[in-house]
Amino acid sequence: MKKVLLLLVFCFVQIQSNAQEIIGILGAFPPELKLLRANMVNPKDTVIRSVGFITGELKGRKVVVAQTGVGKVNAAITTTIMLDHFRPRQIIFSGIAGAVNQALRPGDIVIGTEIAYHDFGALTDDKMDYWATKNPLTDQPNPTHFKCDPELVQKAIKVSKGLKFNQIAGKSGTRVPAVSEGIIVTGDVFVSSKKTAERLRKDLNAAATEMEGAAIAQTCFQQNVPFLIIRSMSDNADDHAAEDMGNFYDIAAANAATLVMAVVEAKN
Repeated sequence: MKKVLLLLVFCFVQIQSNAQEIIGILGAFPPELKLLRANMVNPKDTVIRSVGFITGELKGRKVVVAQTGVGKVNAAITTTIMLDHFRPRQIIFSGIAGAVNQALRPGDIVIGTEIAYHDFGALTDDKMDYWATKNPLTDQPNPTHFKCDPELVQKAIKVSKGLKFNQIAGKSGTRVPAVSEGIIVTGDVFVSSKKTAERLRKDLNAAATEMEGAAIAQTCFQQNVPFLIIRSMSDNADDHAAEDMGNFYDIAAANAATLVMAVVEAKN
């Protein structure tokens, strides 16, 4: 009887261990996941609660990939279902963003160190007061800035140094995209305002702005799951943002996915 119990415990531990080996990867739009899907081995599509997931192998690792759709609610729903059903040991987001740091250009990549909401709080005529979200069970405040997993951040920085990204064509010729770390801020608005970008840079020390990251970060934080947000710039979040996004979207999405694949492939 004792041997049987030990065997059952061993099997349970093995099942749990294997389940935790899967890596979750998210993206908001189809182009953000196109390169990932193309490099997967034995991809299998599954729909759970009206959300599509792709399971398979990527760079020798078991992964589950999903398109969140745009916005914080979509991102939180998809992340929650992924965590509940697949139990990934970590979540990585691959996608585009608007550059807030004036040194960034389309195609450049920001490895998120901290993720924050820029539209959660109290808005007056003069300013925005940024609030912390709360854990609904404990009623305790979450951090205003969710820290990406330090090990994943360092891994991304390390593997980025040897990667070949799509070069960016500009008026002065082509250039190699730059990779940096920084704070990424999230809101349910597409920022195409130089004045707003300046506010985000001043108030939150933001490097980039997007529409899903903080919802994923909060979900992972409350569920104690390591996460990393990687964004490639499609525009400069200014008056030309929509036009630039149309021109640089595919290149930016591919560059982010290239770095994500390298992080997945890298050994712990």
